[in-house]
Amino acid sequence: MPDSEFPRLSQILTVAQMREAEQALIDAGSSVDALMQIAGHGAADWVWRMSAHRKVTVLCGPGNNGGDGYVIAEAIRERGGHVEVVAATEPKTGAAKNARALFGGEVLGPEAEAHGDVLVDCLFGSGLTRPLSDEHLALLTRLAAHHRHRIAVDLPSGVQSDSGMLLNRGLPQYDLTVALGAWKFAHFLMPATALMGTLRLVPIGVTPLEGAAQVLDAPHIAAPAADAHKYRRGLLAVVGGRMPGAALLASVAAQGAGAGYVKLFTESPTGVPTDIVVETGELSAVLTDDRNSAVLAGPGLGRDGEARERLAVALADPVAVVADADALVLLSPRALAGRTAPTIATPHEGELIALERSFELDGTGTRPERALALAKASGMVIVAKGPDTVIAAPDGRIVCAPRASSWLSTAGTGDVLAGVIASRAAAGVPAFEAAGEGVWLHGEAARLCGAAFTARELAAKVPEALAVCL
Repeated sequence: MPDSEFPRLSQILTVAQMREAEQALIDAGSSVDALMQIAGHGAADWVWRMSAHRKVTVLCGPGNNGGDGYVIAEAIRERGGHVEVVAATEPKTGAAKNARALFGGEVLGPEAEAHGDVLVDCLFGSGLTRPLSDEHLALLTRLAAHHRHRIAVDLPSGVQSDSGMLLNRGLPQYDLTVALGAWKFAHFLMPATALMGTLRLVPIGVTPLEGAAQVLDAPHIAAPAADAHKYRRGLLAVVGGRMPGAALLASVAAQGAGAGYVKLFTESPTGVPTDIVVETGELSAVLTDDRNSAVLAGPGLGRDGEARERLAVALADPVAVVADADALVLLSPRALAGRTAPTIATPHEGELIALERSFELDGTGTRPERALALAKASGMVIVAKGPDTVIAAPDGRIVCAPRASSWLSTAGTGDVLAGVIASRAAAGVPAFEAAGEGVWLHGEAARLCGAAFTARELAAKVPEALAVCL
């Protein structure tokens, strides 16, 4: 899956929440200086591992992120490493001034032509809200060009923490980003996360904050009970449409994700594997089967009057429904009126915008804020899928998925995701958790595929991804 090791149930904090968490530590008896020492020494461990005794340059800014840099530099110096500091400007906070006073090595001015193997960016951290000045941007990019490897401490300078926006053009790429205290949304949101390389977290004692977003973690999935049978494991009804291939692809993926029985409703049974049950009769008959435990509608559904009727029949089934692709364009408050069973929607960016319009939302805010607003307005679990997938529930829960393989950017992988999520829902997993498990399995299957795979190959790797969770 991602190129990171995430502690289980890791929280993601906004800038305001992080300040609140740090203040709680200070109120409990710590201090800004003590927290800076913990964070700096933790980050220095990662810098030391990457530098392997090669020359390190630490770029320090005026605030506490710069103070972290002085602590890192001193920790490297004490270990016998070759390190020098470039100060973009004089430290301006008390803790940063103290950290600089404790550094026993060389401090160079911003005009210095520093060269080395590893650049550590401690110019600005998570509190940045405005673009870097021309002078600071020029300094950062010049030093980045003169070093083979680059590490960002907390966040790359020039990134907005809560939104993942880039405040400047032309920011450098990093090999490693070391988060301090807790993850920030920018670690998982585009376009910022694309700059960050491998992600690592240095804990500083922050306790779990109620209502905080979480990082999606590998689920634990139990094997079927010894006396299980196909219906107890879950019957998933997949509603096909004008493009039968998409629904078939979703069905194949669903077979490998835990459901005991996948039934495909299609008018074109040609090419369907023999182990997928095909129904060609009236859809209302298929979806009144009280053995159904979940329904998937959308892949290849179409957008005409007949497609609307099929979606309406699917939503009338009193079980969990996963709505994907064409179904998302047809969804509206009226279509969901009277539904009491869970609904999971899996929109990409264009479909997310269409749903926001349908539910009279203005579409403003960060990606997590938009997903949560739609979840609350619609009552659905929202899987805002893409290179930065966010899952939101009507009750306020938010989960961000770590970066998955960029090779997922190929036709049909969204159908696979819908099938996997629907399969987990059919297996009896609650909607929000089913969405998370589906997203994780999808990303793990992509990791197992390697490079340049097709959607069919991705679907074939789902059982192997599931085995990782047993």
